[in-house]
Amino acid sequence: MPENPVWLDNAECCPSPNCDERAADEQISLLVIHNISLPLGKFGGPWITDLFLNRLDPGADPYFEEIANLKVSSHLLIRRDGELVQYVPLNMRAWHAGVSNYCGREACNDFSIGIELEGTDETPYTDEQYRRLVDVTIEIMEIYPAITPKQITGHSDIAPGRKTDPGPAFDWKKYQEMLREEPKHSV
Repeated sequence: MPENPVWLDNAECCPSPNCDERAADEQISLLVIHNISLPLGKFGGPWITDLFLNRLDPGADPYFEEIANLKVSSHLLIRRDGELVQYVPLNMRAWHAGVSNYCGREACNDFSIGIELEGTDETPYTDEQYRRLVDVTIEIMEIYPAITPKQITGHSDIAPGRKTDPGPAFDWKKYQEMLREEPKHSV
C-alpha cells in the first residue's frame, strides 16, 4: 500500500486485495468507464463487492462458477442509486482493464483509473449514476490533471473485440455535456 493512499471521502470504502503498486514514475492519465451486473442483468445485492473481494460464492448463481476465481477489481463502483463504493486507492493499480491499449500504450491498468457503473450494455443508466459519475470525474481530474475530458474512454475502446462496455446504453453525449456544465469543485 502506498504511503498516502488516495481514498475519496464520499465513497464507501471496501478495500480489495486485487491491486498493486504502480510504477513510481507512472502518471495517471486515463479514466476508463465500465459496466458490471451480477448475476448478469440483475442489480443490487452483494455480488459485485464479493467478486472484487474474492469471496464470490460459486454456488449462488450458475454464472458465478465461471468467474468466482477471477482476481479483478476496479477503483470505483457507482450503483444504480448513485451510491459510490471504492475498492482500490486511486494511486494504486486496480485490475480492471485486462489486455488493453490506449493510443498505442499497452497495459492500461498501469496509468488509468477504472469506474464501474452497475448496469449492462443495453440498460439505460440512471440519472443518479450520471450525476455521481460527473461529480467523481471532476474530483479525479482535480487530483490527476493529466486526466482531461479527452482522456476518458470506455472499456470497449481499449479492448475492442474483447469488451463491449459501457455499451450503447451509455450516453456519452449526455455525460460530456454534464461535465462541461458542472462547475469545477470538490465533492
